[in-house]
Amino acid sequence: MKVKTILVSQPEPKVENSPYLKLIEKQKVKIDFRPFIHVEGVDAKEVRQQKIDLSQYTAIILTSRNSVDHFFRIAEEMRFKVPDSMKYFCQSEAVAYYLQKYVVYRKRKIYVGKRTFEDLTPLIKKYKDEKFLLPSSDMLKAKVPVLLDELKVDWKRATLYKTVISDLSDLRDVYYDILVFFSPSGIESLFKNFPDFEQNDTRIAVFGNTTVKAAKDCSLRIDIQAPTPETPSMTMALQKYINSVNKK
Repeated sequence: MKVKTILVSQPEPKVENSPYLKLIEKQKVKIDFRPFIHVEGVDAKEVRQQKIDLSQYTAIILTSRNSVDHFFRIAEEMRFKVPDSMKYFCQSEAVAYYLQKYVVYRKRKIYVGKRTFEDLTPLIKKYKDEKFLLPSSDMLKAKVPVLLDELKVDWKRATLYKTVISDLSDLRDVYYDILVFFSPSGIESLFKNFPDFEQNDTRIAVFGNTTVKAAKDCSLRIDIQAPTPETPSMTMALQKYINSVNKK
């Protein structure tokens, strides 16, 4: 069956040169974006209940833009002035770049990993005498605490925001040829919103091993998968699939 419509379970990219725009132009398909999950901040009272005193930490480990936003939100709510001496360990360049929203980049001590949390660990180890705070959501990847414990550094997790399932009830009678998922939470949201969902002719596209597992656990048929050596991005995987089915 040919592909005409795609729903991506994420916010619409803000960049002008998004590969999704190129896909729309090249393949003449309709692509809609809708977050299946969103994050909500935890208030200062709940953070205090976690026994978090921001003044006790000399370094912050930032794994995402959300962790940046919610660290500085909580600091403001707690009336904590983040000292200029604070060290920032950012998982990727994208996170480090986003940090400029809150600090003067060239005047701060910022250490940047390449992409994954593993890439960041040598930098953390190099400064193992610091007291590290890890702002996170309620859904932290299991490997992160393990890696930090292996480094034998002084660290503490602060749950500053939570992943919440979005209300998708307005999509009940809307049909898409392909549904695109990037996390197990997206799959969970699908079935929480539509417990009676039946895949039928809907193609399912998934990104990452944990999302693959979540889809299989829900007995979904996976038609498109990324990353692979041939298609390292989701848009490349979609392009390849659409090429194969739309030319028939």
